[in-house]
Amino acid sequence: MVVEPSHESTARSFIPPPAPGERPTEYADRIGEYHVATKSESHRKQHGLYLTPVAAADFMAAQIRVTGDRLRVLDPAAGTGILCCAAVEALAERDRPPGWIELVAYEVDAELIDPLQAVLDYLQDWCLEEHGIKLEERIESTDFVLAHAETLRREDSLIPYESDDRDFDIAISNPPYFKINKSDPRAVLASSVVYGQPNIYALFMAVSAALVRPGGDFISITPRSFTSGLYFRQFRRIFFNLIQPTLVHAFGSRREAFERDDVLQENVILRGTRLKAPPEDRQAPLAISSSRGVRDLTEASRRSTSLEAVIDLDNGDRVLRLPLSEEDARVLDLVDSWPNTLASLGLGISTGPVVPFRAKDLVEREGQVPDSHVPLLWMNHVRPMQVSWPLNRHKPEYIKRQGAEKLLLPNRNYVLLRRFTAKEEVRRLSAAPYVAQSMPIPQVGLENHLNYIYRQAGSLTDEEAWGLAALYNSRLLDTYFRCLNGHTQVNATELRAMPLPASDFIVELGERVQQLTNPIDYLDPLIADTLSAATPRKSVVGQT
Repeated sequence: MVVEPSHESTARSFIPPPAPGERPTEYADRIGEYHVATKSESHRKQHGLYLTPVAAADFMAAQIRVTGDRLRVLDPAAGTGILCCAAVEALAERDRPPGWIELVAYEVDAELIDPLQAVLDYLQDWCLEEHGIKLEERIESTDFVLAHAETLRREDSLIPYESDDRDFDIAISNPPYFKINKSDPRAVLASSVVYGQPNIYALFMAVSAALVRPGGDFISITPRSFTSGLYFRQFRRIFFNLIQPTLVHAFGSRREAFERDDVLQENVILRGTRLKAPPEDRQAPLAISSSRGVRDLTEASRRSTSLEAVIDLDNGDRVLRLPLSEEDARVLDLVDSWPNTLASLGLGISTGPVVPFRAKDLVEREGQVPDSHVPLLWMNHVRPMQVSWPLNRHKPEYIKRQGAEKLLLPNRNYVLLRRFTAKEEVRRLSAAPYVAQSMPIPQVGLENHLNYIYRQAGSLTDEEAWGLAALYNSRLLDTYFRCLNGHTQVNATELRAMPLPASDFIVELGERVQQLTNPIDYLDPLIADTLSAATPRKSVVGQT
């Protein structure tokens, strides 16, 4: 007689069993690799399916600080359970482990439910047989953000948020990351923390933080982009009122944190404590560590600082700055001491007004300059300390004068900055002086992927344009910017807030730079030498 297999055995028939003595975390990783191998790249991107490397999961689990005989653990994006297994293993292997653990794992991908259940069943047996710990595990196959977005309602709401899934001792996560439309139901429900086109991972972070009890642990591995920028400003205001960071780990390589999944992304691990009220202890200790990737996590460099050294609690932007070394910290101190900003110098910064697909009838590959056309400058025309036009490549480099009056800028001195950099480019800031005298034209077109600095009344002098461009191309300001900026975009908002030195210094630097044949090769020693009159050399990047 042929016995028909049950639905459960059919559903799980593809799941390999654990090997004798295999760690639950490694079993979850093996199951995860098996599952991911069956999925297309588009499926992985759509679901944000990137497995947490075991080394990263162990590092994160080692950051758990809460203690107790009964602990509740939340994983809001469990996948195949690598991260929550590492957390439970770390708790179980303590000198004084808890006797009871409740694990709630959310996973919205229906195809992951059976693999996750197999992993957590093994974890449950492992806890009891190896450590005598009772593990109660529950999988929620629902959208985590939709289920709990109301946790982000205002504190003074007349109707308190009620749920069984709150007051967790630990929230540990590797949330998915992809942009969602602002009309997405998750973005609508979590409107208090989103702006523009939000990234889903920030919603996971905010909701998870709200579900942790005061004094509990929040641990996540995410892109670093939330640490700065306009799009995440509302999120940071909410999040850093809920979570006081105690450790931030940065990966130096964009590729090596998730190299198995071929992900290019600047990632950070953040560990923090859930607060009862907004932070007041500005001297609270905070550790900053870094490694190139996951393979060298055990040799990560580490430095101690204070909360106020990385987050300005008086500033509504709540930018999280990451000085990874003592030199980085000296750079922050030096640049922060500068007295000016663009605005205080009478300067403004804007984005190039020409959006080519909206000006299709105006941009062309050929043109008569200056009779009927003027140059249209793109990012590839701007290199450090140099504007090169034309390049005679595939992009249209000319724009008609007639019909484009509102898009063209008067031919004055500007500083042009690229708005984007390549993922692994050595320098984040790339700027060049645009000197009007170099082009006998009445106007110029700037494409939308360029920022330009201008004098609000009149024009920059040649010396100002050269001096500012030299500063933005320097290792000094690039280091400062990298401590603040967690993505490849160079936004005008961040440049407006960046401190600048005295006007006299900028002019003197510009005068000296103009005398150099290849200025980009000599900028750093030249800036160090110019600064040395008023600044001890130990405060200048590269000087000892």
